[in-house]
Amino acid sequence: MRVGKWELSMNGICRLIFGSTLIFVYVNILNAADTLTPTQSLIDGKTLISSGQVFELGFFSPGNSESRYLGIWYKNIPLTVVWVANRNRPLADKSGALNITNDNNLVLVNRNGSIFWSTNSTIGASPSSIAQILNSGNLILRDANSKNDSGNYLWQSFDHPADTLLPGMKIGWELKTGMNRILTSWTSSDDPSTSNCSCSIDRKVLPQIVIRMGATELFRTGEWYGDRFSGRHVVASDSVFNAVFVYNFEEVYFTIEEDQCDTYNFCGANAICDINLEHNCKCLSGFEPNSSKDWAVFNTAGGCVRISPLDCGKGEGFIRYSGVKLPDVVDLKENISIGYKDCEAFCLKNCSCLAYAHSNSSGNEQGCLFWYGDLVDIRYVLSDYGQDLYVRLSASALKSMSDSRRRRRQLALIIILSVSSVLLLMGLITLYVVQKKRKRKKMYTTGNQLFKNQRCRNADSDEEDDGELPAFDLATIAAATTDFSFGNKIGEGGFGPVYKGILSTGQEIAVKRLSQTSGQGINELKNEIILMSKLQHRNLVRLLGCCTEGEERMLIYEYMANGSLDTYIFGKERRKHLLWNARFEIISGIARGLLYLHRDSRLRIIHRDLKASNILLDGEMEPKISDFGLARIFGGDKAGTKTRKVMGTYGYLSPEYAVDGHFSIKSDVFSFGVLVLEIINGARNRGFYHRGHGFNLLGHAWNLWNEGKTLELVDASMGDQFSRAQVLRCIHVGLLCVQQRPEVRPEMPMVLMMLNSENAVLPEPKQPGFYTERNLNETDHNSQWIKSGTSNELSVTIIEGR
Repeated sequence: MRVGKWELSMNGICRLIFGSTLIFVYVNILNAADTLTPTQSLIDGKTLISSGQVFELGFFSPGNSESRYLGIWYKNIPLTVVWVANRNRPLADKSGALNITNDNNLVLVNRNGSIFWSTNSTIGASPSSIAQILNSGNLILRDANSKNDSGNYLWQSFDHPADTLLPGMKIGWELKTGMNRILTSWTSSDDPSTSNCSCSIDRKVLPQIVIRMGATELFRTGEWYGDRFSGRHVVASDSVFNAVFVYNFEEVYFTIEEDQCDTYNFCGANAICDINLEHNCKCLSGFEPNSSKDWAVFNTAGGCVRISPLDCGKGEGFIRYSGVKLPDVVDLKENISIGYKDCEAFCLKNCSCLAYAHSNSSGNEQGCLFWYGDLVDIRYVLSDYGQDLYVRLSASALKSMSDSRRRRRQLALIIILSVSSVLLLMGLITLYVVQKKRKRKKMYTTGNQLFKNQRCRNADSDEEDDGELPAFDLATIAAATTDFSFGNKIGEGGFGPVYKGILSTGQEIAVKRLSQTSGQGINELKNEIILMSKLQHRNLVRLLGCCTEGEERMLIYEYMANGSLDTYIFGKERRKHLLWNARFEIISGIARGLLYLHRDSRLRIIHRDLKASNILLDGEMEPKISDFGLARIFGGDKAGTKTRKVMGTYGYLSPEYAVDGHFSIKSDVFSFGVLVLEIINGARNRGFYHRGHGFNLLGHAWNLWNEGKTLELVDASMGDQFSRAQVLRCIHVGLLCVQQRPEVRPEMPMVLMMLNSENAVLPEPKQPGFYTERNLNETDHNSQWIKSGTSNELSVTIIEGR
């Protein structure tokens, strides 16, 4: 079979063909070799067959001629020669033999040793060259150690075409070597010698394909314009081939590319080839693989068989395949007397009729094609010019297909509803995210307005105005932080990143930079601006100024060289260097800072988030309370209030605040008591573990107090290098501060007095609040409060030394 042919004729002698390869078939046993070695001869009567049983190389006599020629033909159809070696010098008898010479050439000789054809290759000798016929129809001479698909051949027949252009073969010029590949027709069907009819690439000015009879041009495509020829297509638009024209500095040629579906009967009988499928092949509807094992390893040569056989009964029908190349002509009959509409009925009357199609030969919707055997070599074509094929199926197969289509429709409906639900959900989520972003943007705008209302005076001004903060320009802050480099970043909070910087004066600073994506940070910064601009105390972190240039919103603090307290008391190595005297000074400093907030400042302030990570240490280990994002201001004699939104950090929250939302100065006292016990013991209250009980740190301290073993609470890393009386007094004060009922807890003036007075008589402490890890979790709504408040823990660990 010759597909997609282009044929011009002058008195029947000028014939040039574009041929398709026969199908590459997988076989388990090869009956003939595809290679010829230097120690072998291919004699008349013997052949080489390509590994896929596609092409055959041997001797033949064309038509009525008795002369012998060496040629290549398709293996599985009537003799169709595609290439001839000695086309201009035939052998007179059957004494011809093909050999490989020592100088790396193929030669065709007769019994007398006369040479009738030779490859005439000038490439140097190879110690192990072989000849091989490939599934593409290409006869190659190569080194035995190289792969047959490498393209690095010593010689190949594709460089010396005859009258047939096979897929993968080129016609045209190789400009580096001057090689010109030309198609030339046979002189006649009995004589394959070169005639004066040829097809070649004419490269004058712009290249074009030209067919000549001698010097007379019979046809030309028109010049190549980079993406097309100016004239007609070389290959018909309904062809399964993909024609390619290449024009560059190295080559000018025309070729036809192929895909696996071009291979004859690639998928086997009763299957269809589709290059859009991952493995190209699938059985026709109503059929299944003849061997599931072979198909599982992509060996489809065995084809497919019917799932349910035809019984020539009622209910049989046809399934249509559109846009396909029709099956091979094996067992094909044509009836041009039947109209298109009668093809189906005619086929159903014959139990042996397996498929039909409309014949296009008459051109008047008349004529049918009928197949009576296996359907072989079917494929979907690459264009819109394929034909319709109607394949016969049994009644049960049609019912099964109908049920399958119904299930697919149901599945499609489920998928559509599912996808619609997902899209709706995504839409709602998107709407939520957009609204949340708008809310954040509104909060950011509000934060900006606050910055504008909280005026910043020039940092160089000597004026003292409690309503204003010193202003820093953006260039100064950028220079101090090396353009906010990652190496200068020392933390991240809900408000945004914090950077360490060094001013031109040498002063070290910490810069809190507001992020537009943070709603939580804006509220915290508002609080800090309002409070810190009005507070000055040695045990509070100092706000140096702000920056409100452009879209930037930043607060500038003094830098704390030793970072936060939690890195010392909870760090295994660092706490060894934190001796008792330093710990006591830190406890006293925190107490002085709280006393200032509760009593000595112009405003009464409740911190609400006092914890180890919010205590910063300067270069002299002086403690400074930081992070006033959750702090609340009270005027007059008011010392507390109630809130529905509890915020803070679990482990430091007082019972009345965590459970009922009541907070007061006594809430800060409770947090201070927790801090005192943590500083003495070196462990966190939250998550404290002891093998002998299930208490947290408060319960453990209370248990030791009642057993008279109070000093066992002391951090073992201090050894015995501490004042027993001072430690006992601090533990006593800590237990007084963490008592369950807020009214019995001491206020900060009393706390400071008890810490520093050796002669003061201290009351007996009562049971602490939250002395087990379970107490808080027993109330479900409290757990939710604590969770919401814990998110703020990020904002309190950011200003630390490195």
